[in-house]
Amino acid sequence: MANDAKNTFDTLKHDAQDAVDEAKNRAQAGGEHLKRDVAGDSMPLGDRIVSNVKETLHNTKADVDAAKRDVRHGADDTA
Repeated sequence: MANDAKNTFDTLKHDAQDAVDEAKNRAQAGGEHLKRDVAGDSMPLGDRIVSNVKETLHNTKADVDAAKRDVRHGADDTA
């Protein structure tokens, strides 16, 4: 019984951390997109490419954090 409470607590703790990390990465991706929108054509091509890559990386990291939560709770759905 105590082990179940510890597992539940650990799951909640990891879910919260993943949610915070996901939100942070989505905000950073949005910031990169906004930076390109604001700068428009005045932003050099190389900077736009770098910004696009950063946005993609942040979105990928956010998707990984969301997937970790899904996997963690996927075992609960099969029972």
